[in-house]
Amino acid sequence: MSMVSKKRLLGTMTSKGQTTVPKEVRDLLGLSEGAQVEWTVEDGRATVKPRTLRAIDLAGILGPPPNGVHLSVEDMDDAVAEAVVERFERSLRK
Repeated sequence: MSMVSKKRLLGTMTSKGQTTVPKEVRDLLGLSEGAQVEWTVEDGRATVKPRTLRAIDLAGILGPPPNGVHLSVEDMDDAVAEAVVERFERSLRK
């Protein structure tokens, strides 16, 4: 999205430090309930932008492994490689 013009919109902060994002801003940024935003404070100015997920944000989302065994990246790579070889060999037998 490219914003050609600059627009100033006002909001009010509650006693709990909460503020409402104006509807026009929510619509422009595609924000909906539960959306995360990222604040940056620099030289007395605060900016806020939508927070997009990064791979690291997903770490641990599935919880602990069901069998309790933690694998290293190398172990996972080896398992994927073995599965690829097995699938390829099966395709040759057909």
